[in-house]
Amino acid sequence: MAVVLFTDFGPTSLYVGQVELAVELVTPGLRVVHLFHEAPSYEVEASAHLLDALVTRLPRRHVVVAVVDPGVGGPRRGCVVQAGGTCLVGPDNGLLSLTAQRYGAYEVWHLPEPGPEVAPTFHGRDVFAPAAAHIAAGRGDMLGLIESDALDVALSPSDLAQIIHVDPYGNAFTGLRARHFPAGAGLEVGGRRLTRARIFADRPPGEAFFYENSLGLIEVAVARGHAAERLGLRVGSPVRIVP
Repeated sequence: MAVVLFTDFGPTSLYVGQVELAVELVTPGLRVVHLFHEAPSYEVEASAHLLDALVTRLPRRHVVVAVVDPGVGGPRRGCVVQAGGTCLVGPDNGLLSLTAQRYGAYEVWHLPEPGPEVAPTFHGRDVFAPAAAHIAAGRGDMLGLIESDALDVALSPSDLAQIIHVDPYGNAFTGLRARHFPAGAGLEVGGRRLTRARIFADRPPGEAFFYENSLGLIEVAVARGHAAERLGLRVGSPVRIVP
């Protein structure tokens, strides 16, 4: 059992250690897995697609804390989602909704209104991490969870025809799942039509293409090059499936 962290805090920020310490204070010795701390800042929809792709590979017994929360301290509520054996804790702003809906059946609870001791701009540390630590330790019943019929914010569970992440190599992940991609189709990106390859070695250095990455997403790449720079891509850049 572990608490798994997915945030937009940045891996070298002072926020990451504070969240891990919050877990330790509630349940000493509980393992913390730093899944990803470079989710696109403020980009809830892109982050939801990236989170879903990562969560599908996690052992079901873990509890995920997901935080991309530009509305922290405002009227949005905190929530706990149980979907397909995976438990997720985070803001009810759409971030968890994609994973919930794609599992088909899910349960949702809302967290009580935070007390005055909670920093209004750091619910990741003061609300979500402690809640996840209690749940992982089998003490979820002490949180005062409010059973709900549905999430307050639910994004479309359809694939997203946009760039959702650029990795350190310049490869650009899309929100398109490879198993849904039409056979024989191309991808229009940055005004260029790209064809599909299986691996990088299938194309000569400098050639742009797309392929199915290790998370099962369609990814834009340049063989031995930086696709985002070459094609002018960033998070939110549109892509289009073409014949």
